[in-house]
Amino acid sequence: MDAWILLLLFCVGAGVGYKVIRQVPSLLHTPLMSSMNALSGVTVLGALVAAAAALSTGHRVCAMVAVALAMVNVVGGFQVTHRMLSLFRSEKGDGGHPRNE
Repeated sequence: MDAWILLLLFCVGAGVGYKVIRQVPSLLHTPLMSSMNALSGVTVLGALVAAAAALSTGHRVCAMVAVALAMVNVVGGFQVTHRMLSLFRSEKGDGGHPRNE
């Protein structure tokens, strides 16, 4: 019974998340992505808590997959932010950092 509730919650959350992200204009997507890195960190913490509280092996495996996927999200968010910020650096006067192209 608990698994069905969790599955339903996941499906509703995925649907609402897709609908919200779909409504964001493309010009705002990258700045919003950079601001969501903190929220992704909270997701990692939640997945770690779920992994610590898991009692069965199956739940531990699912929790560890959640930790891995959340970390991919955090790392990807920081990479997108870094690439976005590198677009705003000037050729000269950027503190000696080479421009990534």
